[in-house]
Amino acid sequence: MNLDARAIITKIKHGETPSLEELNWFVKGLVDHSVSDAQAAAFAMAVCLNGMDENGIVSFTTAMRDSGDISVWKTDKPILDKHSTGGVGDCVSLVLAPLLASVDICVPMISGRGLGHTGGTLDKLEAIPGLRVLLNTDELQTVIDNVGCAIVSATSDIAPADKRLYAIRDVTATVDCLELITASILSKKLAAGLDGLILDVKCGTGAFMKSSSEARVLASALVKTANLTGCKTLALVSDMNEPLAPSSGNAVEIKDVLDVLVHAKVGRLKDLSLRLGAELMKKNGLCDTVKAGLVKLNKQLEKGHAAETFAKMVSAMGGPSGFVDDWSRYLPEAPVISEIFAPKEGYISGWNSEALGLCTVNLGGGRRVETDKINPAVGLSDIAAIGTRIDKSKPIARIHAARIEAADQAAKQVLDAMEISDKPPQTYSLIIEKIE
Repeated sequence: MNLDARAIITKIKHGETPSLEELNWFVKGLVDHSVSDAQAAAFAMAVCLNGMDENGIVSFTTAMRDSGDISVWKTDKPILDKHSTGGVGDCVSLVLAPLLASVDICVPMISGRGLGHTGGTLDKLEAIPGLRVLLNTDELQTVIDNVGCAIVSATSDIAPADKRLYAIRDVTATVDCLELITASILSKKLAAGLDGLILDVKCGTGAFMKSSSEARVLASALVKTANLTGCKTLALVSDMNEPLAPSSGNAVEIKDVLDVLVHAKVGRLKDLSLRLGAELMKKNGLCDTVKAGLVKLNKQLEKGHAAETFAKMVSAMGGPSGFVDDWSRYLPEAPVISEIFAPKEGYISGWNSEALGLCTVNLGGGRRVETDKINPAVGLSDIAAIGTRIDKSKPIARIHAARIEAADQAAKQVLDAMEISDKPPQTYSLIIEKIE
């Protein structure tokens, strides 16, 4: 059978799904460049306009996964991971990975950089001096063997077909395609050789999906596809109408992570981390009930075991060995730290979280273009939660900036992003839905 990119694209154009053999051939062509940029763009647009059936999505995802290396781990422990669709103040990975590792679960977490208004886990980790997120296969295996978890960037050998196709999608208005998003996310995660995966699909003002219905559709597609490939997967749809941690930035979010790991600080970051971990353990038969998982993981926090694991991970990846004991000594601090006060009394009834994330980007804590250099010290901290009663003598947030002028501009953006009401706002749930 002679395969041809044009014939495969034509099939999709006519609403048909190519066979597994055809999709495997096309994906190999993405890697060896026998498929041209024009053909890859036409393929992406055809899928975007006409979709793919369930079998096609699974076949395309596995082909993308198999386009590069697939990790094989030298351990009998379960290999589990988590993926988030991104939000503001979302530093769950930095809490959850060491938390799971502290109960004898291996977590080889492939993470990403900041995207748009959302922060990147790797950028946050790199606020720690000396820490390296790009590890080769042997280095990563050593960290997993000695610590149980590592949070690293994907090498060029992980799902290389996705890397090429994503770059083309980015410039051809085909990023927001359910089938392509599903294959892109899962191809990289499944290449890590996982036994199980939990997805945190966010919705709200700080998420890419603004409505719960959009989030539900994506979560369902990801869960169904991953389970059909043999990876035990479930998803939680979670709220992102305010920052998850009370900060937005890199070093400032590391401080929030350590508040949870070291002091078991109560809040949304702790709650979601525990729930994701417990649901993942239950799904993979590591606890009888979600409640039992929550109790076990919470004990690990309170006894300091998760903090110890985080400290070992930081040291094993090149960071300071005493980081967790004295993190303020190591984390960079912005030269300008100023407080923001609300213009009137009342209750904070809402945040435009995307605007808060963009404020951090404007301060230098994120990237407008890929080549921008991040300032790890800048951002927002101590952001008051929705429902907070405003006291005009107390700040509703703090700005960490490189210059006074940047701090002044940020203060205006933060106040514009805040909604104030005369009465307390209605309470809402952090977890909106579970999808299995």
